[in-house]
Amino acid sequence: MSAAVAAAAAAANSSSRCNSANSSSSGNESSLLSRQIAVAQPMQPPSRYESQKRRDWNTFGQYLRNHRPPLTLNRCSGANVLEFLRYLDQFGKTKVHTQMCPFFGHPHPPAPCPCPLRQAWGSLDALIGRLRAAFEENGGPPETNPFGARAVRLYLREVRDAQAKARGIAYEKKKRKRPQQHQEASSNTDLNSNQVNGGLVMVDSSDHGRPSMIPLSVLN
Repeated sequence: MSAAVAAAAAAANSSSRCNSANSSSSGNESSLLSRQIAVAQPMQPPSRYESQKRRDWNTFGQYLRNHRPPLTLNRCSGANVLEFLRYLDQFGKTKVHTQMCPFFGHPHPPAPCPCPLRQAWGSLDALIGRLRAAFEENGGPPETNPFGARAVRLYLREVRDAQAKARGIAYEKKKRKRPQQHQEASSNTDLNSNQVNGGLVMVDSSDHGRPSMIPLSVLN
């Protein structure tokens, strides 16, 4: 009897150790699988807008460091932003005709000319929007945002108007299409004018050459 009890106890201990080993192995496999899933699912790459905004912010920071004398972000003003925009003109690809050019105001010049290349107004406007957002995202207070200064807004407006005249291009905001209420009102008016007492409609009769009355329900 004691031998059987001892054998049963030994079997129970062996089973317990196996279960413990299996549980530990399952836990290790689960942890390993979780790490593999984390590695297999990398972080989503930033959007095109966020990537461009980061590049613009780094470019502006490099411009401040190379400035003579060097400038810090907390001492940057709207005047420094205007200097930065004029500095970028040397890398522009948009032909802006001068008033002495025979192609001034011509949207599609037929021949090349020596007029300078500039940054397009649309590119500058988008750039200022990204830098304005990046300034506040990096801890800058909105009330002292140099990219939202009045001088910067006026400069962008002047560039827009000057390029519009020089290139013969009108920069206009797209107008929203209004719902066609006029057509609906016109059709309702026509329907009401055709209705008479008793829900009848006046129609022409080719047989008698005179108008006759038919029920409106016939036309529906």
